[in-house]
Amino acid sequence: MPRHSSKTVIYAALAGNAAIAVIKFAAAGFTGSAAMMSEAIHSAVDTGNQLLLLHGLRRAAQPATAEHPFGHGLQLYFWTFVVAILIFGLGAGLSILEGLDRIESPHAVENAYVNYAVLGLSVLFEGGAWLIAFREFRKNRGQSTLFRAVHRSKDPTIFTVLFEDTAALLGLVTALLGIALGQALDLPVLDGVASLVIGLILAVTAAFLAYESQSLLTGEGVDPEVRASIRAIAATEPGCSGSTSC
Repeated sequence: MPRHSSKTVIYAALAGNAAIAVIKFAAAGFTGSAAMMSEAIHSAVDTGNQLLLLHGLRRAAQPATAEHPFGHGLQLYFWTFVVAILIFGLGAGLSILEGLDRIESPHAVENAYVNYAVLGLSVLFEGGAWLIAFREFRKNRGQSTLFRAVHRSKDPTIFTVLFEDTAALLGLVTALLGIALGQALDLPVLDGVASLVIGLILAVTAAFLAYESQSLLTGEGVDPEVRASIRAIAATEPGCSGSTSC
């Protein structure tokens, strides 16, 4: 996949998350919502993650040197792994702690209409970024299922942003439900429950990304179809036909 496509996806996500993070932090401070605070942390972590992915792309594009005769391509996989760790450690960890604290000491969310407005706008921004990432990912997906295509992909930037944005949309829906149900049922503890669920969503996302990036980082081979075609071509060469080592 061309690197400019990866950067387009990352820049779109970066712009959206940076703006949304500022608005969410302001809304969380104004309303006192734990779910909104978790969403603000989520967007802030995602903003940092996109910067790290851009850094990884830049490092991976450096030419080979005497110290790195095979180039710097693995840098991209390393920084993708760092992104997964940050999602888990900062995004999931802080959201879960925020949720547990609010469950232990619940209080009603003030000026909830502000949360609804911010979360609604966030859905639009995140939805737009998700569509851009999904379109780029779909170009190379072929007939494979989503998870099969992710496993086969050798460019982690696209599927990392795609799954980050998916987690973001799920988190926004969770926050909306938690705040709305907390008000409707007069159960402010549901705000904390929503924050806890957001943390769990991030933890699952981080675990999946970490698994995929470590596989690439430790030398994942080409697809079986590609490997078979290479062997078929090699088998046509004199002295190679019938050899299992070709």
